[in-house]
Amino acid sequence: MKTVQWYPGHMAKAMRMLEENLNLVDAVLLVLDARAPLSSYNPRLEKLVKNKPVLFVFNKRDLADPKSDEIGEAFKERGKNVVYLSAVKGQARPLLNAMAAITKEKAELLKNKNSSRPLRFMVAGVPNTGKSSLINLLSGGKKAVTGDRAGVTRSKQWVKCGEAELLDSPGLMPPSLDNQTFAKRLAALGSVNDDILEFDEIALFVLEEAAKLYPDRLKERYGIGDGTPLEMLESLCKNRGFLLKGNDFDYERGERALIDDLRKGRLGALTLDRKEEADFLF
Repeated sequence: MKTVQWYPGHMAKAMRMLEENLNLVDAVLLVLDARAPLSSYNPRLEKLVKNKPVLFVFNKRDLADPKSDEIGEAFKERGKNVVYLSAVKGQARPLLNAMAAITKEKAELLKNKNSSRPLRFMVAGVPNTGKSSLINLLSGGKKAVTGDRAGVTRSKQWVKCGEAELLDSPGLMPPSLDNQTFAKRLAALGSVNDDILEFDEIALFVLEEAAKLYPDRLKERYGIGDGTPLEMLESLCKNRGFLLKGNDFDYERGERALIDDLRKGRLGALTLDRKEEADFLF
């Protein structure tokens, strides 16, 4: 399978922008996709902001199964601050409470100085984890550009959110995606630009993963039973009527239907990462 790598020029520029603006913020919100929180964890980002309080936001919790909370506990066991969120569902209060907790000392310092400066947070993470949706939730309006594909945000944006200010930043992938299992999960969830992917390979990877983790979902939605990933894809095409002239399988249509179902939550709440994989990451 082709190696998944994606680090376009604008990401290198964004990394420099992030470094240059860290001194302007009091804390950092690192947004993760709760369906793959380990895969969407960028250790380079955490290393970069190590001198600032960091809050890991497990976003898209509405699309994840409870196993994502187990991974959150693995983060907590390693001394990291964690909050669970469904930004599109409007669940702001837990996030606001967690933000206040990690900036309590800074808030007291500003108060003692009689400073009217608002607390400032940088919002960072890999592409398509819902950073802009989080900002829109806190700001009460569509002030940040959102989209269901990687690379929507290309430049920094300061947004007023109540008494705080948030700095939205472009999605940042690691320059080298060393763990290809994590990379393929990110690709499947839309964190990598689809234009550079071998879509057939990603679809077969999704079928292989789903068959191990959620076989009942595949059977319920597509009528898929046991078999190799290719045999499962062919069953999907046959059962959905994705056929070409001569009854050949329309593989591309089947692949895109599968990936779209995964990304939109039509396969049900799921989590591709597992807690034990944290030992390989931290």
